[in-house]
Amino acid sequence: SVIASDKTGTLTRAEMTIVQVMTASGGSHVTGVGYAPEGQVEQEGTELAAGPLRDETIVVLSGGSLAGDAELRQGAGGEWEIHGDPTEAAFLVAERKLGITERREQRFERMGEIPFTSERKMMSTIEIDHEHGDEVVVITKGAPDVLLERCNRVRVGMDLVDLDDGWRARLLADVDTLSDAALRTLAVAYRPLGAGEDPQVTQSLERDLVFVGTVGIIDPPREEAAVAIREAHRAGIRVIMITGDHPRTAARIAADLGIVEAGDAALTGSELDALDDAGFAEAVRKTSVYARVSPAHKLRIVDALQADGNIVAMTGDGVNDAPALKAADIGVAMGLTGTEVTKEAAKMILADDNFATIVQAVREGRAILDNIRKFLRYLLASNMGEVLTVFFGVVGAGVIGLKGAGDVVVLPLLATQLLWINLITDSGPALAMGVDPAADDLMARKPRHMGERVIDARMWAGVVQIGLVIAVLTLLTIDIYLPGGLVEGSNDLATARTAGFTVLVFTSLFTCFSARSDTTSAFTHLFVNPWLWGAVALSALLQVAVVNLGFLNLAFGTAPLTLEQWLLCLGMASGVLWYSELRKLVSRAWSRRDAPAGSV
Repeated sequence: SVIASDKTGTLTRAEMTIVQVMTASGGSHVTGVGYAPEGQVEQEGTELAAGPLRDETIVVLSGGSLAGDAELRQGAGGEWEIHGDPTEAAFLVAERKLGITERREQRFERMGEIPFTSERKMMSTIEIDHEHGDEVVVITKGAPDVLLERCNRVRVGMDLVDLDDGWRARLLADVDTLSDAALRTLAVAYRPLGAGEDPQVTQSLERDLVFVGTVGIIDPPREEAAVAIREAHRAGIRVIMITGDHPRTAARIAADLGIVEAGDAALTGSELDALDDAGFAEAVRKTSVYARVSPAHKLRIVDALQADGNIVAMTGDGVNDAPALKAADIGVAMGLTGTEVTKEAAKMILADDNFATIVQAVREGRAILDNIRKFLRYLLASNMGEVLTVFFGVVGAGVIGLKGAGDVVVLPLLATQLLWINLITDSGPALAMGVDPAADDLMARKPRHMGERVIDARMWAGVVQIGLVIAVLTLLTIDIYLPGGLVEGSNDLATARTAGFTVLVFTSLFTCFSARSDTTSAFTHLFVNPWLWGAVALSALLQVAVVNLGFLNLAFGTAPLTLEQWLLCLGMASGVLWYSELRKLVSRAWSRRDAPAGSV
């Protein structure tokens, strides 16, 4: 009933492209999309030249490239490929558009790294600057709000200015502007290490940084994800988006995808931490977008959703996501970007990392369950008809005239005939129902409750009713042709048995079509399953052969029927179809009466 999904790569394309750079001196626009370094960096409409690595925009792009592990390579065919994190690759692409990649690679040499974690929300590298006397510099890339807490100065042109409250508010306003445009934001800062500082003592390096600027990264939503989300909502499934992005970015993208309404806010990890258990449960009940959350928050969100009675599917790709995926009813690991630990913890692996595939899996699962129910509804009803026919035939033998010499009870059907019925009705037609196309309203139904039975009370009621109708029609047909019954017949026992035998076969075949739905008419989409028609036709032809071929008459104890008798048998057998149609008509009428006003 709830799908909690990551954003990047699942709801979006994970094709990161830097389109905006905001610094204290102003903004720059980056043209081009994708990972091919085709485009340019423009300031006030003028292309930024590949000058010395001093301009703030150039420092942001080269610094972001240094503080990462991704690689951008050109293949033999000329196409560009990324290896590593797409967000880090976006810096490499933008930097290459400026033409400064080779110069940056020659100037800096990495000597250490402080890796990114979802708790820290930043990453740093320690670099040797060969153009400045092998000075050691720490370069940090991360969430702007987190990075600003580590900075005490801001670069304005060539000057370093104290980062007071005014500058802090202005820089955060730039972040909000980018986030409101549905752009992911990352900031870059740096600090030359002092002469007495040990670069190996990493705990003290990410402090007193110089803030340089923020980039806005576009990660286009998947078009198919928006369609899938609408279908999930129609199916009664709530979709939740969980991301490490800025809350404004998360809210805007969620609104674009249709997860929430425009203007709805995202709930952050820090806001979740401030809530007690009752407040947390209430927040999870109402909130569908979470930003700046950690894997620990994911686990707590799953627990709260399950405590509220939801069946939860959770996606994840990182090692730290494993506990949440393990706790979810259906943990979904990413097949392309997921770690082996995550895949081991998950119950399902999403091969293409695409949210639409999850919804398609829901549809397929519902279709499979629906066909299982059709299969069971048909088999139980037809076999119930056989059991009741034999039972009432024996119990009411005197009433319908099934008495032999010395008042010995004569069975309404022979054992070979019952075996034949099971062979031709319980095999081909039943199996053909397993490939019945999905119903039109399949994704308009509410999710099933975890404890709901496959064969519920309503199905049992229908099975018993149809079984009774089959038995009555079969025994009534036998009575019509049998001397001494309710209706005085003029035929022998073999003919009466054959007629009843034929009616029992064809009531089962007619039940194939009515069992395809408990509410929809059998005549709706009557010809959508050619396999079912083929199986029914084959079974009917085999029954005709058993009745009309002499050598089979001997084997099955049947007698040939005339055309008039065949027509009567088919007419009697169709009664089960008409009863089923009447039952469905009444059911639909009651459903409409009980539906709320204005609903469909």
